[in-house]
Amino acid sequence: MKKPVPCEAVEKAAREKLTERGVTVQDIANIVYDLQVKYNPELTIEECYESADAVLRKREIQHAILVGVELDTLAEQKKLSEPLQSLVESDEGLFGVDETIALGSVFGFGSIAVTTFGYLDKEKVGIIDELDKRKPKIDTFLDDLVASIAASAAARLAHRQRDREENRRLEDIKQRENEELIG
Repeated sequence: MKKPVPCEAVEKAAREKLTERGVTVQDIANIVYDLQVKYNPELTIEECYESADAVLRKREIQHAILVGVELDTLAEQKKLSEPLQSLVESDEGLFGVDETIALGSVFGFGSIAVTTFGYLDKEKVGIIDELDKRKPKIDTFLDDLVASIAASAAARLAHRQRDREENRRLEDIKQRENEELIG
């Protein structure tokens, strides 16, 4: 039987891939803040950072980052076979696999994450827009992955805000958030 890869190694690798590609947790937190501050004027950028950081602890997100960034990198090196090379390199509008991988990782945070992902995919906010436009880098998968992380972090904050409005105990909120980290 094969030995599983330790979760710490996977998380470290995923975070390193983001950093190598020029994406920081702060970049994602800035998007989350812009999305959520209109619904929670007392929101701080620190809360957004913490939420984005928590999302990055989810295995599904880490796996999606590793796969997506690897495909972007291979496309930059022209190491994909045709026609996949051309589809990824041109970010072909009807390709959709990049969105599918990213969308799959938001389902753990509910319908609000799904609709927010759709908004971010269409509007290309903050670092997402920069990734979408930068050349000669290929970020076909990465821009959508960043959108999924931001959408999930924003949804996480929206759920937490509702829990606070309902006067849920902090222990109950933390337990719910810890359960969300499974997977």
